[in-house]
Amino acid sequence: MPSQDAGAAVARGMRTLLARRAADLSAGAAPVGWKIGFNTPAVQEHFGLRQPVVGYLVDTGVSVDGATVDIGGWTAPAVEVEVAIRVGGDGGVGGLAPALELVDLDISFDDIEPVLAGNVCHRGVVLGAEVAGADPWAMVAVASKNDAVVAEGRIVEDPAATVAFVRSFLAEHGASLRPGDRIIAGSVVPPVAVAPGDAVQVAFGPLGELSVAFGS
Repeated sequence: MPSQDAGAAVARGMRTLLARRAADLSAGAAPVGWKIGFNTPAVQEHFGLRQPVVGYLVDTGVSVDGATVDIGGWTAPAVEVEVAIRVGGDGGVGGLAPALELVDLDISFDDIEPVLAGNVCHRGVVLGAEVAGADPWAMVAVASKNDAVVAEGRIVEDPAATVAFVRSFLAEHGASLRPGDRIIAGSVVPPVAVAPGDAVQVAFGPLGELSVAFGS
């Protein structure tokens, strides 16, 4: 759990985040699921946290594999390489797929509350197809920018543990995890900074490949 001061800031930020999600849904967006934010110990320590935080996904932010995304109004655009977990009918892991989260890292690292209020830097996501029977522990994600390899990484947490954490975190803040929800489980490599004209390609081993390009 976060420290007392950080815990109060997380609670306030989550109230704003969930109100923002409700407004998006009222405006016609469809729920897609949730995202893990700040899954690295160094960032958690900076904010006084002892666990990650959770943001939300809606369909208006979903792009297809190979899409070109306009980032002309962004300040610090980046790509995070992730695994998407589908929650099954029994509440456990129903399937796995590759994912690329699109984020704008123009945030203040002084206070977690406004970061949560802004949905933890989330601007969009590219979701790949599920791969039946894929072993997440066999995945080594290799990220390339403009055809040059820039990062490699693998998951560090069992997907079942990620689902359990998100369920508990949401329940603590008055929300719920439902069968069919997708969870993007946190970046397996450092964020890959991008600019208009760049393209990012990621090979996910047994989970396939994804790519995204960026325009202004």
